[in-house]
Amino acid sequence: MQKSYKEEALIKRTMSTKDEREKKLLVYLLGFMGFWVMGDNYAASPILVDIAAEFEVGIGTAAMTVTAYMLPFGLFTIIFGPLADRFGKVRVITTAALGTAVFSSLAAAAFNIYSLAALRAVNGAFAAAILPVTISLIGDTFEDPKSKMNSIGTVMGMYFLGAAAATAIGGGLSFIGSWRIVYLAYGIAELILVVLLYKFLTFEKGKIDKLSFREAYSDALSHPELPRTVALLSLVGFAVFGSFTYLGDYLVEQTGYNILYVGLILTLFGLAAFIGGRRAGTIKKKIGTKILLIAGVLGLLSLITISYWISIYLIIPALFGFGLAFVILQVTIIMTSQQYLPEKRGTVMSLASFNMFIGGAVGIFINRTILARLDYQGLFAIAGIAIFSVGILSFLIIGLFSKEGCSAIDCIVRLYKKLELD
Repeated sequence: MQKSYKEEALIKRTMSTKDEREKKLLVYLLGFMGFWVMGDNYAASPILVDIAAEFEVGIGTAAMTVTAYMLPFGLFTIIFGPLADRFGKVRVITTAALGTAVFSSLAAAAFNIYSLAALRAVNGAFAAAILPVTISLIGDTFEDPKSKMNSIGTVMGMYFLGAAAATAIGGGLSFIGSWRIVYLAYGIAELILVVLLYKFLTFEKGKIDKLSFREAYSDALSHPELPRTVALLSLVGFAVFGSFTYLGDYLVEQTGYNILYVGLILTLFGLAAFIGGRRAGTIKKKIGTKILLIAGVLGLLSLITISYWISIYLIIPALFGFGLAFVILQVTIIMTSQQYLPEKRGTVMSLASFNMFIGGAVGIFINRTILARLDYQGLFAIAGIAIFSVGILSFLIIGLFSKEGCSAIDCIVRLYKKLELD
């Protein structure tokens, strides 16, 4: 018996609604996984004193466990993109997530500082897969540019909400128990997400037939626009990670609050990243690429406000503006990068993540010298100039270079003429 037009329309709407629910579930499952994985490292900040005391080492030696996590987190990023393109993104994500859950939990049983550093290093290596492969999977799942950008922004926002909230979570858990409870709690939370990922996600096949890292990256780097676009993320990492790492100590020094209260204040940065990320695509569609310039200015004003300490009541909106500027710039750059090689989004995201975290590592290292010479005021002012530069450069590269195919000098001249005419 042939179905009526109304029945067919109802079936299509039902299937469409189910599909949208599955996509939304995918976004939030991966976002929550990112929340815990990203926070897994930043939760170490408030517990380093306890780790140093238990193992009878200095704070500098205890901080080695943070470096042990971050170094493979940045370096191994470059491996997982091609692996995901070859063997399937969901398979790589779930395997890596299981690894982070196991080794985060095992860190709670470390018997000396060296065993803790080794366990954290393996944990960081597994965690390196989650961000790039997750974002490339989101790129594959959504077709509409606005929905894709909003979804990527939501996931990225949850990642950095996890990073920003980690100080408060780590400080709170260590206060009621010990530093071991912090790692165990993160491991259990990640394990729960792994079970949910296995239950609800579909394991797809890879998009390429042969794994070749040389071929994957030679193709990506030979693209005329991709390298200069992902390179912008190095400057984003320098400006944001390089300065955010020092924000906790700065707030403690200025306010006299304990690390738990400071952690709650820092959560505003992550909350802004989450809220802004969810609407990044909608904002971009309404305003266009000028949003990049606006984000650069907002980031500069926010960091200048932070550097010239006047009142905690001004710092709160400044932190929110800082998080908003960061997520708009980051999501727009990532979204543009994915469009260049849609069939190899995993590889593209590995390049993007590698640039961002290496830039962050360089920023943390350089800012030690800046802090010693120029104090916090100079550190945050330079970070503000860096994020403002990202706004200008990304507007030129994404908004003008890609559309008009001009050289850097020509595009700057054209931009000047356009502004002059306006």
